[in-house]
Amino acid sequence: MRKHKIEVLAPAGGPEALRAAVFAGADAVYLGGPAFGARAHAKNFTLEELKEAVRFCHGRDVRVHVTVNTLLKDSEIEEALRLVSALCEMGVDVVLVQDMGLFSLLRDRAPALPIHASTQMSLHTPGGAKLLYEQGAERVVLARELSLSEIREISENCPVELEAFVHGALCMSLSGQCYFSAMLGGRSGNRGMCAQPCRLPFSAPGGTGHDLSLKDLSFLQEIERLQEAGICSAKIEGRMKRPEYVAAAVSACRRAADGETVPVELERNLEAVFSRSGFTKGYLTGQRGQDMFGVRTKEDVTDATEQVFSDLRQLYRGERQKVPVSLMLRTAGEKLLLTAIDHAGNRGEAGLPLQAGEYPLLSRERCESQLRKTGGTPFFVETVNLPEQGVSAGVSQLNALRRQALEQLLDERSQREPIPFRQEKVEIPARCREESGKKIRAYFRSPEQVCREALQCESIALPLDTHIEALYRLKEKGFSRILLEQPRVFFGGEKRVRSLMTSRMEAGFREFVAGNLGGLWIGKELGAVLHGAFGLNIFNTAALEYFKELGLSTAELSFELTGREAAALGGSLPRGIMVYGRQALMVTRNCPLANSKKGCLHCKTPGCLTDRMRKQFPVLCTGSGAARYAEVLNSVPLWLGNGVLDSGALDAVDFGLFRFTVENSVESGRILSTFFRQKTPDFDYTRRLFSKGVK
Repeated sequence: MRKHKIEVLAPAGGPEALRAAVFAGADAVYLGGPAFGARAHAKNFTLEELKEAVRFCHGRDVRVHVTVNTLLKDSEIEEALRLVSALCEMGVDVVLVQDMGLFSLLRDRAPALPIHASTQMSLHTPGGAKLLYEQGAERVVLARELSLSEIREISENCPVELEAFVHGALCMSLSGQCYFSAMLGGRSGNRGMCAQPCRLPFSAPGGTGHDLSLKDLSFLQEIERLQEAGICSAKIEGRMKRPEYVAAAVSACRRAADGETVPVELERNLEAVFSRSGFTKGYLTGQRGQDMFGVRTKEDVTDATEQVFSDLRQLYRGERQKVPVSLMLRTAGEKLLLTAIDHAGNRGEAGLPLQAGEYPLLSRERCESQLRKTGGTPFFVETVNLPEQGVSAGVSQLNALRRQALEQLLDERSQREPIPFRQEKVEIPARCREESGKKIRAYFRSPEQVCREALQCESIALPLDTHIEALYRLKEKGFSRILLEQPRVFFGGEKRVRSLMTSRMEAGFREFVAGNLGGLWIGKELGAVLHGAFGLNIFNTAALEYFKELGLSTAELSFELTGREAAALGGSLPRGIMVYGRQALMVTRNCPLANSKKGCLHCKTPGCLTDRMRKQFPVLCTGSGAARYAEVLNSVPLWLGNGVLDSGALDAVDFGLFRFTVENSVESGRILSTFFRQKTPDFDYTRRLFSKGVK
């Protein structure tokens, strides 16, 4: 078990929130620059403001993490690298990254730059943490959905640093796997533009009418247990929140991390300044269900009175004296000199001319008392070294010496050596194809959905836990190439996934579909043939090339790309896009259908959510036990038939993919037949993201 003092990591959506975080006691802050941060609607920082923020924080022994954690298009890669180059010049402590293409480029261009894997990478298994650690990530930010025992399992199996959220907003979906905002309004959560449609009315049978809205999480009372489980950093959500909220959350977290009791009044004010019907710790304890749901009520809003805000402003009115210094006062020739030294050896020095006989002799005790008055600075005095006989000086002279020496020390502490960054133009390799023509793959949720029309597909895919005998029967019917798809997520289920893959490989099935980094890790270890699913969020050429290095044989591109953007990608890894299917807009560990008095319904058939426009979104339950999860599907399927694949927009795509979810075998066969015959379908469909893309 690692031994460490847990870090308090605070959000800073703008300069005022930054001061609130630092003065309230944060060890580190995370903030966004002018672009490519997962909170594009926060105030964020210009490059000049960032530079000043880094100096401000470093002078006060606070680390600075900068978010560059959105998915990037090929046309944005150069700009993102220029931003990170500027951050390296400033000497930031960490850059947070989601995009695997950017991750690979930064490991090459700036190997000394510490990179943290954003929670947008959907990290929830030991294998996913191991993969990123081996690729050079210093820390991974874990998914909010993990239980304490699952966090401990990751910690015990991988030496990478682990960061976990301890307070703040809780998305319904696993971070990095929500496409709701993109589909409904073209504003991608994976690109920092989430419009939070989940907070709008979505109704489940027997639910409250807001069945995609969770309470905010608060694990402040569990910080010690998180630390014992291997967490090194306690992260507070809230880059779009007010400075008063930041100060309240940081102050409470600081006290909890230091082993102190959080005052009841502070807890009350923290809930008053922002909550959604209170807080939840259901994921950490494994007690999921109706108690986790909540909305922002009128009472929640009115509790945030001006008196509450006024009280919270007191938490960051002035400097927090946390930096120890040693002071040495001496005479040198005709000068009185004061030197301030910190633990890192940084020095500040100030001198005044001695004026013999002008001032009375001040005793050592009086000198020390005066020099220890460091209020209004981030310093406190550990030791004072003084001449044995005292000094002939005025109080105002000592005050001036102390002020000048500490100002110089603060400036010295604010300096950082730039991190080396190799400037080099990104060369996008030309598209390399081994063969022409497009192929079709059909993915089914169960063997019962498989139709004879699928024999025209180059392969079919079924869930990993499909019984081996059912797979053999399909082989006998002529389905010679069968891929087995891992679960989208498998919290605490890595051993079961590994066991299922091993048994299927022994039975002769060696091709698998991985939709998360943990699944990719297992497949690499077992020597399987791996195909990437859309959950890997492959958005640019650099990501395609990197996933090829990591072992993928083919990859499904993100369905947030337009057809032309997908076609323009270079590189040699065969790639495809979804041609038909109800896109999975959300994957969640707390099923929205469980927001009723009955709790989990243990659905045998798909349920549904209904929005304000009376559109219905199917909900599928997958898995069992702790690894169970739900997917919310789009109200209408994607359809790229009627010659769209041959329109010229997708010349460089190698295969099209059908995902059958709620269809039976007859419906699946009719849809495939319609596509192969290039007929117009008799159902409503969408091409929104394919044609319009996302912001």
